[in-house]
Amino acid sequence: MRGRRVLVTGGAGFLGSHLCDALLGEGNAVIALDNLLTGRRDNIAHLGSDRRFDFLELDVCQPLDCGKVDYVFHLASPASPVDYSLHGIPTLRVGSLGTFQSLEVAKKYQAGYLLASTSECYGDPLEHPQKETYWGHVNPIGPRSVYDEAKRFAEAATVAYRRYHHVDTRIVRIFNTYGPRMQLNDGRVVPNFMKQALRGEELTVYGDGTQTRSFCYVADEIEGIVRLARSSEPGPVNIGNPKEFTILECAEKVLAVTGSKSQVRYEALPEDDPKQRCPDISKARRLLGWEPRIDLENGLRMALKYFQEALGTRT
Repeated sequence: MRGRRVLVTGGAGFLGSHLCDALLGEGNAVIALDNLLTGRRDNIAHLGSDRRFDFLELDVCQPLDCGKVDYVFHLASPASPVDYSLHGIPTLRVGSLGTFQSLEVAKKYQAGYLLASTSECYGDPLEHPQKETYWGHVNPIGPRSVYDEAKRFAEAATVAYRRYHHVDTRIVRIFNTYGPRMQLNDGRVVPNFMKQALRGEELTVYGDGTQTRSFCYVADEIEGIVRLARSSEPGPVNIGNPKEFTILECAEKVLAVTGSKSQVRYEALPEDDPKQRCPDISKARRLLGWEPRIDLENGLRMALKYFQEALGTRT
């Protein structure tokens, strides 16, 4: 994908800003669209002098037309538990109306289209690890449902536009991703632990800490997304790290990387919190030739400077 004009919704967010970097690095012109509900201008400030980059502070739920584009990446959505709990209705709107509006752009200009979906489509899974063929185990009215069901609806809408309007679509299911530009207060495991460890606070572990997650460094995640966009595979395709860690093991690695002497504090497990989450990436390996290269400890070391500077703890 080179020399194209590309639209990235949610382009000022954590993942969206890294995608903008990658697309510009390949020689594309990029329009980042974001209403800044959870995205931040700081994430794209370094791109301001690049003539191939434009930022539009707009809501993708409204009708939009930024001129002819060759590809649309729809990443817009609150993605952290803190954000989608606070902004439940906007989360549902961007998964439904925002998906329709971005698909309409792709349809109008016969552009390629990639939906950033999520492992949350699998809910609290009864299948482990999760294959793309698994339909999920999701509570449609629970506290996480505004995000889970918004993404499940977005997948259905994307497939419908492929089926009825012949839009050239892709769907990526993203698993836990971490790295620079994450919000410090977004409620996800890595920023929570990094923030608490660097401040010398107790690390908050929910439940007994034996629940598992799989953590993918952002550079690996972006490479997988771009490879899927280049491919002819409509998806869905899991892009994540299949190396599984308990929450306690993740806490131990954060303490080792930061050198913190913090202790662990246990709190009640939130409602519908998944007990296991791990991708089966056989499809990505086979069709995209992709698998993550950066392990958790090295990824945490690579992200450490960002968290130190964001917290003002770097000396």
